[in-house]
Amino acid sequence: MTVRLSQLARGLIGSEILKIAAEVRELIAQGRPICNLTVGDFSPTEFRVPDRLARGVAEYVAKGQTNYPPSNGVLELRKAVAAFYKRGLALDYPTDGIVITSGGRPVIYGIYQTVVNPGETVVYAVPSWNNNHYARIVGASAVEIPCGADTNFLPTAAMLRPHLRGATLLALNSPSNPTGTMFSAEQLTEICDLVLEENARRGPDDRPLYVMYDQIYWMLTFGGGRHVNPVGLRPEMAKYTIFVDGISKAFAATGLRVGWGVGPSDVIKSMADLLTHIGAWAPRPEQMATAELLCAESDIAEYHASMIRDLQERLGLMAEGLDHLRAKGFPVESTAPQGAIYLSAHFGLHGKRTPEGAVLASNEDIRRYLLQTAGMAVVPFQAFGQNEETGWFRLSAGAVSPQDVRELMPRLEASLKALA
Repeated sequence: MTVRLSQLARGLIGSEILKIAAEVRELIAQGRPICNLTVGDFSPTEFRVPDRLARGVAEYVAKGQTNYPPSNGVLELRKAVAAFYKRGLALDYPTDGIVITSGGRPVIYGIYQTVVNPGETVVYAVPSWNNNHYARIVGASAVEIPCGADTNFLPTAAMLRPHLRGATLLALNSPSNPTGTMFSAEQLTEICDLVLEENARRGPDDRPLYVMYDQIYWMLTFGGGRHVNPVGLRPEMAKYTIFVDGISKAFAATGLRVGWGVGPSDVIKSMADLLTHIGAWAPRPEQMATAELLCAESDIAEYHASMIRDLQERLGLMAEGLDHLRAKGFPVESTAPQGAIYLSAHFGLHGKRTPEGAVLASNEDIRRYLLQTAGMAVVPFQAFGQNEETGWFRLSAGAVSPQDVRELMPRLEASLKALA
């Protein structure tokens, strides 16, 4: 039957995370106690969207703002994004350097399709979210940079330097999905200097090396961490940087589908033209309501004070629980909460034997064991392009309560004790 499909369709695989989610839903339906740390989403019972945003959507529907929006986004929202970036990030972009889309995914797709030709090189770290899939979609030559805990799961300039000669796109993400880690100003400055060096080497007829900078979690940082971006550190990077952003994560509004790309006007215009043909615009009521929200500084500050406190509580409980188990001698550890809604956790259980006599030989074996015995649902870094069996997993805080995490830890300890 595969001959009925295109080569692209035959080569693509579905979301590994969604496959895991289906298994989790089945166990929940059976009445099993599950702490679902798999989804990069928010439970509306734990994290509501801002009241101003919810009211605004309903009001604009009631006002009849339900027809097609402009393909590059309503002007009110593009102006609001420009003002928001100037106020919050000290970045100055014209409205024609901003395109509005139905969430962040179309921006990423649009960047890949707009600046990368088939066969050209795309460089990205692993683990990272979906770059392997987008590179395949556009027929790019993917150069994956494996990153571990020693570099905070983020690439360094030294790691990137051998791979940027002739590359077309460098994909960066901070705070990171899946790891919840962030670039320091020093780390990112060194990478920016490398990109500027490579672009200075190219002639007038050569296409530049662009940076896709996914900062959709930039408003969610913890523990004194400070978000940094390429243009803020090196203003010359404005010619080469395309930002990915939106309301999905920072306002728990994943289902409202409002995202934006920000970058050089010529690139953004071409992206908008491309995305017109796939109808990737956000609904008009959501765009209008988002424009109002982004202008409401006090509402945003009040919302984030509560949201960040609640996320930090959940992530902190996870990290503290794993630290407690590590102190008892169990082979587990985690990173410190830094940003986004994720915690990176390591389970050094390879080679351990279950009570039934099965050997845990892979991350997938560990994932299934933790799910079945502790009701702990996590995602291995293989779902984010990493091939090695490292024992590292993503834990997401968006869909669980503090009580869910507290109840998980005794089950997890019992599960670990049962291994030989």
